[in-house]
Amino acid sequence: MYMEIHQLKKQGFKVRRIARKLRVSRTTVYKYLEKSPEEMSLWMASTKSRKKKLDPYEMIIHTWLTEHPDMSAAQIHDWLLEKYKDLKVGESTVRGYVKELREKYSIPKEEEKRIYQAVPELPMGQQAQVDFGQTNQKKSDGTSVKLNFITFVLSHSRYKYVEWLDRPFTTKDAIRCHENAFRYFGGIPNELVYDQDSLLIVSENSGDLILTAEFQSYREERKLNFTICRKADPESKGKIENVVGYIKGNFAKNRVFDHIDTWNEQTLAWLDRTGNKKVHNTTKKRPVEVFSLEKQHLRPIIKKITISNINSSITRTVRKDNTIVYLSNRYSVPLGTYKKGKSVFIEATDEGYLLIRDEKDGPTIAEHKISHQKGKLIQDTQHTRDRTKGIPAYITSIAEKFKNQELAHSYLKEIHRRYPRYIRDQLQLIGKEIKSDPELIDEVLEMCINKGIYSATEFSDIVQYVKRQSQVDKDAPIVESNIVQLTDADKLTISTKPHTRNLDSYLEVLEGVSK
Repeated sequence: MYMEIHQLKKQGFKVRRIARKLRVSRTTVYKYLEKSPEEMSLWMASTKSRKKKLDPYEMIIHTWLTEHPDMSAAQIHDWLLEKYKDLKVGESTVRGYVKELREKYSIPKEEEKRIYQAVPELPMGQQAQVDFGQTNQKKSDGTSVKLNFITFVLSHSRYKYVEWLDRPFTTKDAIRCHENAFRYFGGIPNELVYDQDSLLIVSENSGDLILTAEFQSYREERKLNFTICRKADPESKGKIENVVGYIKGNFAKNRVFDHIDTWNEQTLAWLDRTGNKKVHNTTKKRPVEVFSLEKQHLRPIIKKITISNINSSITRTVRKDNTIVYLSNRYSVPLGTYKKGKSVFIEATDEGYLLIRDEKDGPTIAEHKISHQKGKLIQDTQHTRDRTKGIPAYITSIAEKFKNQELAHSYLKEIHRRYPRYIRDQLQLIGKEIKSDPELIDEVLEMCINKGIYSATEFSDIVQYVKRQSQVDKDAPIVESNIVQLTDADKLTISTKPHTRNLDSYLEVLEGVSK
């Protein structure tokens, strides 16, 4: 290291370039450059003779390694801390020390290795492997977006298909992408291999697969043969695992996201240009050339399936606060939708919107942009207004809460004239004040009319003002007054003046003079 640093420095390399080239810090480079060869020799000799922090524990570590050759340095670090409570040592120190002991006493680390064998190439049209993936992409404005994709690969030719979404996949999305992939391939393979994905599979049930109802219906209609990979056994679908990594590392890496449609167009162009055209590292053939032969062995698509005909609606229970839960977020429905046991039908669109319907094929009662965050309340302001009544009926229902209904009706009509676009919000606010303080509303109504105040927010302010004033009057101390007319004797007592003594008498006493 010392020689390399000095040689690079003589060749004109700067410290930053030397550090980057040798993968060391600039501090290390400066330290080595400052030392002369003689100083370096002395320093290296001192490092060989100095004691190490773990030298007192050499025998116990040697015993552990001898008895358990497969022990890791991290486990030895844990055992040391457990046995010696006062020992303060970093894991990296233990790792270096264990490495030296293994070399010193020739104790190689034993590792349990899995035995692999090459899998024979499958016949043409026999199998396709399917998997999902996810990436984080930068946008042009500097923010990032999480993208999800599904990819298919024909096991014989390695011919690929990819489709992306800027939101989580639903079962309906997965079915649609299957149809797009089959059209891209020009046929259906005899077998499809999947990972254990909850979009498709509910339970393995000891080998008897239980699929989601929606995907089971699609499987029966397409007459698809499935194979599900065993848990923690990625080797059984190694081809698709390689494709997922290839998509992330070759297509998506460092690419700037603009729009999901543009992104999918770029993906198809990449498949034609690179993904399916470059020579495959294992087969040493171009997937597109092998696919031209394999395509003839795929099962033809006889019947076209329209995805919208598949029962893809999902039900959600309406909560008491007139919201439903979807992907860990709450979405509002119109006020008054909630009833005990009430359910609505929801559907996620390709454009990233959540549609909510009262009936499966009924009109949409709410539409929200799907949020990719968690724990958020997505609420439409229109859903906070009571739309079960028309405006005239709404005004009448509020006016009926006042004693002078005619005066209240004219007051509310004037508010409607001044705030036609926000009349429901105005009436809702006044209705809220009526529920909270029904005793004060008539007094507040008269004050507002006398002062020319025609606004629900100011009406609410007057209510709070009157409430505070009534509280002040209530808390004020009560002084009882008991006035009695004076009699002649009282007047005589008041007019009586007491006898006053001359001050000289007091002065004589203070001076010690007595008469």
